[in-house]
Amino acid sequence: MPDAAPALPARLAVIIPVFNEAANVAPLVARLEATLAGIPWEAVFVDDDSPDGTAAEIRRIAARDPRIRCLRRVGRRGLASACIEGFLSVAAPFVAVMDGDLQHDEAILPAMLAAVQDGADIAIGSRHVEGGSAASGFSAARFALSDAGARLARAMLPTPVADPMSGFFLLKRDMVEALAPRLTGRGFKILLDILLTAGRPLRVAEIPYGFRAREHGASKLDATVLLEFGGLLLDKASGGAVPLRFVAFAAVGGLGVVVHMLALGLLGGLLGLGFGAAQWGATFAAMTANFWLNNRITYRDARLSGAALWRGLVLFYLVCGIGAAANVGIATLLVEDGVLAWGLAGAAGALLTVVWNYAVSSTLVWRAR
Repeated sequence: MPDAAPALPARLAVIIPVFNEAANVAPLVARLEATLAGIPWEAVFVDDDSPDGTAAEIRRIAARDPRIRCLRRVGRRGLASACIEGFLSVAAPFVAVMDGDLQHDEAILPAMLAAVQDGADIAIGSRHVEGGSAASGFSAARFALSDAGARLARAMLPTPVADPMSGFFLLKRDMVEALAPRLTGRGFKILLDILLTAGRPLRVAEIPYGFRAREHGASKLDATVLLEFGGLLLDKASGGAVPLRFVAFAAVGGLGVVVHMLALGLLGGLLGLGFGAAQWGATFAAMTANFWLNNRITYRDARLSGAALWRGLVLFYLVCGIGAAANVGIATLLVEDGVLAWGLAGAAGALLTVVWNYAVSSTLVWRAR
């Protein structure tokens, strides 16, 4: 690996969001060096404070190769926001995004760059065009979920794209800078966010590649990623009228109602507690379930852990307790004053509770660090 900086400024910046990918950093840098020979390039690894030493490994390589940079984020998480920060940290006229797990085929980067230089708005590494393959690096379940997501995304896009779920693409930096203020920046599907935010048909070049099996580390795909994907589609479909985080908070609240009723039936029916005691027990069960789900899903990028987790739980109990009292008080006043029937009054009180709990939880429980 060369010890001196390239003579020319970078023409292509490769943005690589990483979390717990220490074992993959050196092999990926070696592959980029081999495939991008003759192209002035740099690689920006955006690390979400990995506990496995990913940042230290990147810096070890960067100490002798100034084309490699580490952007370490503390207190912030998420692939999409990591990519946006990476885009905005470089001066190269072309930017690419690829995963740090060696599953994307870096050998097609020159073809992707040539496609954008020749007039395409964006070049996508595609598993779903002739010559590409998707199943090789996926489990059967993950492949089925990805394929279903791609079908749903294609139905919403103004631009025909075979692989809108790809995490491997290249475009001009000035284009993504223009879109950055309007990007949702949540979840894992940054390409879909860009395609939907552009709001117009784009000239797309899809370059086929074979998705590789992971060699080291563990996949980051889980149920919360799928929920964030659904939230992204809803956010774009509504024109951002309803905050994505509020939608997730309300959805978790709906699951809390189910938990409450199940706990009420268990405590009152099977254990024989009186209604008052059973209601209190069910309320705490629902609040606890809501807290854990919100910490895992709604506030994934500000997830609490350690002592902060337990402090957050106590604060959440207090917040929800005040919200519940407001719910009952407002609904009672509306009914007693004859403003609304009891059903509508109850719904109004519930809506007030959700808004209150969301606003105060975002401010106090999962406040930005």
